[in-house]
Amino acid sequence: MKPQQLVLFGAPLQGPPKERSAEVPTHHEDKRPASSSGRLMLKELPTDEQPRERLEKYGPSALATSELIEVVISSNHSLGREVLAKCESLRRLWNMPTAELAEIPGIGPVKAAQIKAALELGRRSLVDSGDDKPTVRSPADAANLVMPEMQDLDAEEVWVLLLDTRNHVLHVDRLYKGSLNTNMVRVGEVYQEAVKRRAAAIIVCHNHPSTDPTPSPEDVKVTELIKQAGDILDIELLDHVIIGRQRFVSLKERGLGF
Repeated sequence: MKPQQLVLFGAPLQGPPKERSAEVPTHHEDKRPASSSGRLMLKELPTDEQPRERLEKYGPSALATSELIEVVISSNHSLGREVLAKCESLRRLWNMPTAELAEIPGIGPVKAAQIKAALELGRRSLVDSGDDKPTVRSPADAANLVMPEMQDLDAEEVWVLLLDTRNHVLHVDRLYKGSLNTNMVRVGEVYQEAVKRRAAAIIVCHNHPSTDPTPSPEDVKVTELIKQAGDILDIELLDHVIIGRQRFVSLKERGLGF
């Protein structure tokens, strides 16, 4: 079984689409003089070419990533492209500190906060259960919660999702950094926060910086130890999810360690 492909925010994080469908009008190069900042202002575009109007007419999927950013920050026509050029990808934009994003000319603290809020809303929509607490109903839900951050970590980290009896996420415990192996993992530490917060179940997540989420024999062995401890504590280990680059593997689905 191949690692699962995860799509975030409705489309793979690969930047603006190179082509659009024939029925959706595309941008052409505008010959109007730019503003004093050198950027073309949205109001200088024909009304039917402005991102907000195109979004209303054709839906958000018709807009390039840079145009979606422009709609979020209600700014000029080229600032969205400048933000993407600076960040290189949505993934890097997600992980960029808000203060650093604010330093991009034309952004500032307010627009940086707007962009970060929009990205977070997109992430939460993937696991929204109708209340303030995310709900994990599947391995994909768990992966969606942690992947935006975990897939770009330089070193392995172990995170533990603490869940109540309705699978609402009570807390995300960032346990430690380092390779996942039986010599390092102290099973008591895995459940320490779960006991304190009276969690009914946990999901263990860790990343592979190599970007390949294929489980190692050590991953399976550690999973067995964690599950055995959970059975004793009456706190169920629902899954162990390994995070790669836009991919993940559920050890529970593969029957490894369970």
